[in-house]
This record gives sequence, structure tokens and C-alpha cells, in this order.
Amino acid sequence: MEPAAKRASSGATMALVALLFAGNALNYVDRQVVALLKPTLQATFHWNDGDFAHLGSAFQFAAASALVFVGWFIDRLGVRVAYGAAVTVWSLAGMAHALAANVQQFVTARVVLAIGETVSTPAGVKSATLYLTPERRNQALGIINTAPNIGAILTPLIIPPFAMAFGWKAAFFVTGGLGLVWLAAWWWGTRSLEPVTEVAERAPVNWRELLGARSSWVVIGAKFLTDGVWWFVLFWMPDFFNRVFGMSQARLGLPVAIIFSLAAAGALTAGGLFPRLRRNGHSVNAARKRSMLFFALVVLAMPMALLTHNVWLAALLIGLGLFAHQGFSTNIFGMSTDIVPAQRVASVIALGAVAGNLAGMGVIELAGWSLSSGFGYTPMFILCGGAYLLALGWIHLVMPRLEAD
Repeated sequence: MEPAAKRASSGATMALVALLFAGNALNYVDRQVVALLKPTLQATFHWNDGDFAHLGSAFQFAAASALVFVGWFIDRLGVRVAYGAAVTVWSLAGMAHALAANVQQFVTARVVLAIGETVSTPAGVKSATLYLTPERRNQALGIINTAPNIGAILTPLIIPPFAMAFGWKAAFFVTGGLGLVWLAAWWWGTRSLEPVTEVAERAPVNWRELLGARSSWVVIGAKFLTDGVWWFVLFWMPDFFNRVFGMSQARLGLPVAIIFSLAAAGALTAGGLFPRLRRNGHSVNAARKRSMLFFALVVLAMPMALLTHNVWLAALLIGLGLFAHQGFSTNIFGMSTDIVPAQRVASVIALGAVAGNLAGMGVIELAGWSLSSGFGYTPMFILCGGAYLLALGWIHLVMPRLEAD
């Protein structure tokens, strides 16, 4: 194993982390464009709040349906081929939004985008499991998990002004085209990678074992209970600042960027908190759960955003919620590599993402109904505040002591 350990610290492995970071960032750039251009697209296609919610839930449902097969797809083909193919699909679908002549074509492009983008997270976790030593894995996952936030920070600052200057169609062409640039870098940069474990990169999945393992249900349940918060913020926050604080499409980028800057800090904090607790003598079980408890308490600040009339304080409070979400989420991914065997970790992460996307679909539809019915954003913010304590309770109930099955 010594040669493998040396390979784990090579330039090729560092390039892998950089590519996974960039791929994950682009994934969320493409997802967020629709939310940021909602006023323009709503005027173009004549959507109401319910229609916009249905568009988001169609994306979530398509992603959830595809994720049932994504783990198998990655585990059978390997991360290099599977991830490259997925980015090709989602980049072309992103560009196809600009060619849509009606709502049906726009929704079709959105659904294909969702299917392609499902590969990103399971492929990232599988790559970390295969190519990084356990000592470096959690930190790398923390870095990679900041990528959606970087994408979500830059997109609201760049895309609305860009669309105002060059049109909404140009925004979709540019964001989709960036994925094809990434694809060339991925194919070249991963050519010399070799696994640091004895587990084969391509292996059949034993679904009976997977579905019978407590470790699988720990991950699936935790993702179901928490991912809806992320999807709610990603899809509805531009509208929240437009509706509640009267911010125009050109101005709402800054508060949204503040929110996702704090989310990035949460992922980085989680990447360092767990190893620090381990160095201080905590067991894996105690270090994971205490890290998660910290973030579950921080997220309780998020519902207080409804009580302020200051847009920047609201952005800070919602940002603390996403800080906590990303910290908790990074620990879920790290926990997965602790307790799930490497040969099925991509499949478990994919099933967790199925659960998370279905939860996201429910929250997005709830928001559309709540806004149309005059209840505003209150029900969703209350759900967000309690989700993480509930998830931690689930984890402890199913697996009182975190350990590999």
C-alpha cells in the first residue's frame, strides 16, 4: 500500500480535488440560473408562483428518479467515465434552455439537466473514497462541499447583470458552455489516477445487502430530513428578497451571495471540526455527532429572518442557516465514508440524494402553495429550523454507535 499512499499525495490527486470542486460549482451555477432570472422568465413564459413551483418540483422529481440508477451507473462504469458523460449531458441541456420556444421545451431542457447533474455528488464521494487516504478524505470532502456555495456566490453576482446586458438566452449558453471546458480538463487531469484502496473501482452492487444495512438508512434518512432546506433556499431565496424586500433582479445578487458565502464557511468549518475533535481524543461516533449537534443548534437562527425588516440582517440569519446546513451535510458525507463499505458508497449516497430531492420537491411545492394561499414563507422557515435536530435524532436512533456495517 505504500506506493498507493504516495500516489494519494501526488499532483494528480490534488488535481482531482480541484476538478471535483469545479464540477460541483458548475453544477450549481446551472441550477441557480432559473431562480435568479425568475422575473424575466416569468414575464416571457407567463408563469405564476404555482407554475414556478411546479418547474422546480419537476427538476427535483427528475433528479430523484435518475438517482435511483446513478449509484449503479457510477459503480459499474467508474467515476471517470460516468462523471464525464454526465457533464456532457447537463452542459448541452443547460445550453438548450436558450433554444426553448415554449414552456414545454423549457421544462424538457430542465428535466434533462436534472438527470445529468445527479451524478456529481455521488461521483465526488466515490472519488474521495477511492483515491484519497482516510486521513485526507474528510478535509477534501469539506473543500469539495464548498463548491456549490462558490457557484451560488458568483452566479447571483454575475448572471443577472450579464442577462440584463446580453439577454437571458446568452446566460444559458455561457453557463452551459463552461461545462464543456471542464470536460476537457477532467479527461486529461484524471488519466493517471489509481485507487488507494483494495476495492475495485467497478463492482456490482448487492442491493439486498445495501438495503438491509443500518448504515444505508442512516444516510438516506439524514439526507431526507435536511436536503429540503438547501433546495428551498437555492430555488426560492431570490424571490424572497424580491417579494419581501422589494429588491430588483439586478440588486438581489448581493444578499444571495452573502447567504452562500456563509454556507461555504460552514463546509470548511465542518472539514476542520471533525478532525480536531478526533485529535482531541474523541471517538469517531462522538466526533461526528458532536459536530452535527453544533450545526443543528446554529440553524435555529434561520427562522428569525422573518422577524426583521433589514435585508442584510435577514441575509445574515438565512446565511447562518446554510452555514449550518453545509456543516451538517459535510458530516453526513464524511459519516458515509466511515460506515458504508467503499464498494457501495456511491449507491448509498445516490439513494440519499433521491430522498433529499423528494424532500426538496415537497418543500418547493409547499412554498408555492403557501405563497399562493397567503401564508407567506413562514411554514418553510419553521421546517428549516427544526430539520437538523430531527436528523441527528434519526442518526442516533438508527445507529447509536457509528461504525462500519
